[in-house]
Amino acid sequence: MIHPGVTFRPATLDDVDGVLALWAGAGAEPTSTDDPDGLRALLGHDAGALIVAEHGGRIVGSVIAGWDGWRGSVHRLVVTPGHRRSGLGMALVERAEARLAAVGARRLQAIVVASDSRATAFWGSTAWRRQTERLRYVRGGTGEDGAGEDGAGLRRPAPSSTPPAPG
Repeated sequence: MIHPGVTFRPATLDDVDGVLALWAGAGAEPTSTDDPDGLRALLGHDAGALIVAEHGGRIVGSVIAGWDGWRGSVHRLVVTPGHRRSGLGMALVERAEARLAAVGARRLQAIVVASDSRATAFWGSTAWRRQTERLRYVRGGTGEDGAGEDGAGLRRPAPSSTPPAPG
């Protein structure tokens, strides 16, 4: 049962530090976008995408329910250790699903860290189906070939030292 007094709401710019503290304190696998600029960019692009759970004035859970116009993506489902196994994770997923349905998503995907046994056990206990017929390829962020990346994790061409020709 969810702890009494837990509330849910869309995150705001004022929540950036609290969300980052939640992710670090809960042991969520860090990513290259786990920084204030990354969260501010998310909130600027899709203000309702980051949903937080609060208890006693502290952020105790989060989920990102992103919509790109084609597919809804659920990721960064994080619950602080003191609130795990209380139904809070499922409540966050339900709110993510409702948010994505409201914006028109007809197909959803959850991005889950395969090596996180708690996460895979959680998702395995839900009505979601593990997709085995698709692979995910990524570009940007950190990895073994991180040199030459800009803040977004994508390679940018070097600026030309030759001024542009007059037009």
